[in-house]
Amino acid sequence: MKCTYACGTADHLLARRQFLGSVAAGLSAGGLAAAGLGTFVRPAIAEQIAKAHKRVLVIWLSGGVSQLETWDPKPGTDTGGPTRAISTSVPGVQIADLLPHTAQQMHRLLLIRGVNTAEDDHGKGYQIMHTGRRPEPSIEYPHFGSLAARLLEPADASLPGYIHITPGGGGGLAASEAAYLGPRFGSVTLGNGAPPQNTVLPQAITETADAARNSFRGQVNDHFSRRRRTAETEAYSATYDQAAALMRKRELFDVTKEPAADQERYGNHDLGRHCLLARRLLENGVTFVKVSHSNYDTHNENFNFHIEQLGEFDRTFATLIDDLAQRGMLDSTLVVVKSEFGRTPNINHLFGRDHWSKAWSVALAGCGLHSGGVYGATNDRGTEVVDGQVNGGHLFHTYFRALGLDSRESFTINGRPLPIADPSAHAIEEVLA
Repeated sequence: MKCTYACGTADHLLARRQFLGSVAAGLSAGGLAAAGLGTFVRPAIAEQIAKAHKRVLVIWLSGGVSQLETWDPKPGTDTGGPTRAISTSVPGVQIADLLPHTAQQMHRLLLIRGVNTAEDDHGKGYQIMHTGRRPEPSIEYPHFGSLAARLLEPADASLPGYIHITPGGGGGLAASEAAYLGPRFGSVTLGNGAPPQNTVLPQAITETADAARNSFRGQVNDHFSRRRRTAETEAYSATYDQAAALMRKRELFDVTKEPAADQERYGNHDLGRHCLLARRLLENGVTFVKVSHSNYDTHNENFNFHIEQLGEFDRTFATLIDDLAQRGMLDSTLVVVKSEFGRTPNINHLFGRDHWSKAWSVALAGCGLHSGGVYGATNDRGTEVVDGQVNGGHLFHTYFRALGLDSRESFTINGRPLPIADPSAHAIEEVLA
């Protein structure tokens, strides 16, 4: 659904370049890739990486979903608006009445209600929630998806480790999200949930001819790399290999291969199709999948918008969580539902809510977390955190700990230690199982 009354900042106009066509874009991050060539983790964390394959699913509610219309309703107050609270499958825990299906999955969820990221700007909030750190002019840090792909992806993985499914056209490789890890760990974006672009063999080239030319390319690459191995050559080789793997497995991206009953359960709309595709990709070995749902930037008509938008989200998300649990995947899949910030408790004159980062919520589920609980609290009007305040750094440490990784470890980049997560923060120990 397109929200035509969003604040209109440039952060809502991001586009992706075509996947294969953006190889050059990936290599334009040569400086980063040069650093990435020498990247390795210390032995302690390398041993952790060898453990069972963990996966991550992020549902990104773009624009800033209202915590008051989702995870932390305040009925009967001047800030609560018309939204009511309903009981859930966990006694004593209530969420907004716009999420009746999700309420029945509450025993599998964990709500973090004391988030204070102290940043009401879309772009900076996006960075905080994707990197776990406030933006710094001197360095760019990898996004969560790139880190997960780098740390959790099996050595023999044939599919990209970080896939982003988003409404809207286009697609491509967002190499910059990997920062110093190198373009291989950037996100592959599937616009409209479509298979990666340019992964169909041209009619003029037979499979035999294609295999022959790839074999020749591999021989030339091997010969060249023995004499002059650089980050750029590694990136070229990795990108071609990844593209070839995508061409062989293109059918995995076709959600119509799923049973009709499943397509019906997830919903006949973009989010339904994209979440079903996310399940399909996770089942087939992709390490990190992000699904975007746009656009929650409701400066006016906040309540009508959330009724419609959460109507899509609620049933689809609840179905997805139930499926992951029924298939035994939830124990090894970390699920994160988040935005760049929440919405103001105060209702403006356009019946909207503006940007609000001082007291909002994130929902989690899956591996390594206590389920069926709530951590943190806001006051009766939702204007400030009164218990369990956390920021983006705390959340990132918690994500990695839930995945079985020591978030205090560091990458070594050209001799410089770079901590995986913000060293000024720590994991929320109370929510870790």
